[in-house]
Amino acid sequence: MSKGRCWTSVALFAQDTVVDSARWSEFPFRKDDIVIDTFGKTGTTWVQQIVGQLIFQGADDVQIGAISPWVEYRAVPWHVILELLLRQEHRRFVKSHLPRPALPYRRDAFYIYVARDARDQIWSIHNHLTNLKPSALVSNSGAIDVRDVRSLDIRQYYNELMDSEGSNVWPYWAHVLSWWRSRHFENVLLVHFSDLKADLRAETKRIADFLRIDVSEGVMQKIVEHSDFVYMKRNAGNFAGPGANAFKNGASILLNKGTNQRWRSVLTDEEIAKCDKAAARHLPPDCARWLKYGRSSGVLSESQSRRGRNGTAARVRRKLPPSGVK
Repeated sequence: MSKGRCWTSVALFAQDTVVDSARWSEFPFRKDDIVIDTFGKTGTTWVQQIVGQLIFQGADDVQIGAISPWVEYRAVPWHVILELLLRQEHRRFVKSHLPRPALPYRRDAFYIYVARDARDQIWSIHNHLTNLKPSALVSNSGAIDVRDVRSLDIRQYYNELMDSEGSNVWPYWAHVLSWWRSRHFENVLLVHFSDLKADLRAETKRIADFLRIDVSEGVMQKIVEHSDFVYMKRNAGNFAGPGANAFKNGASILLNKGTNQRWRSVLTDEEIAKCDKAAARHLPPDCARWLKYGRSSGVLSESQSRRGRNGTAARVRRKLPPSGVK
C-alpha cells in the first residue's frame, strides 16, 4: 500500500511511569487494523469517535473507552488489553501517543495521525494536567515537572514551554515531524483539528474513504450528529477508559471546550509569535504551515488530501460484536 521507503522496524523505545512502547512488539495485528496516533490533546477522542461511528454505521452509545484501548498505557495491564483485542470480532481501532519511530509498520494496517496548532494543544493539555487528582500526578524529567503545572497559570505555562524549547518535557515538534515525514505512505492519513472544526462532514467522509468504509447518506448524517461536540459532551461516559478516574471530573475532561484560539485573548502578539518562530526552527516550512492551518494551508499533496478514494485495498464493511456495541 505504501509508496517509497517504509519504516520496517521500531527505531525508538519509550518507557516511563506512564507508557511502555515495547508492548507494540507483541501487538497481534490483523489486516485492516486502525491505529489512531496523536501527541495528545489534539483530537484523539474525537477521531476515535468518528472511526467508531464509521465502523458501527452510526450506532448509538458506542463505548469507545471500552473497545478502543491506549495500547502502551501502563496503568492497564498488557494481558487485559491483549485479551480484549483478541476477543474483538469487529474491525479494531486503537490509539497511541507514540512518535512514528516507536510504532511497528504494517502494510495492511491503517494509520491516522491527528495534529493541532501547538498553542491550542498547550491550552488543552494545561487543562488536562491541572485537573489530575493529586494521587495521579507523576514526575517527569526536564524543564517542567507535571506536579508544578498546577502552580502555573496558562500564560506562564505557555511561555515556559516556548522559552525552554519544550526540551524532554514537550517534544511536540519532533512528534509531528516524525509523522509528517510518513505522509507519502498510502496507508497514513494526516488529519487536522481545524479541518474537523471547519467541515466535520467532509473530514468524516475523507476518513471513511481512507478506511475504505462505505457509508450511505442517511448513515453519514447520523455519524456526523454523533461526532458533534455537543453530543459527545452529553455522552461523555462513552469515552471513559481506565484512566478516566484519574481526573477530578472523570471522562468529561476528555471533552473540554472543543474550540481553538482561546490563546488570542490571553497572549500578546510577541508571545503568540514565539510559537511560529519555534515551529520554524524545528519544522520544514510546509509542515509548519500545515500544523498551523491544516489543509487550508495547501501544502498537502492532492493524493494525501483525497487519500482513500482510489485505494487498492478492498472496502471493509462493518461487523457488529455478537452482543451489542461494547
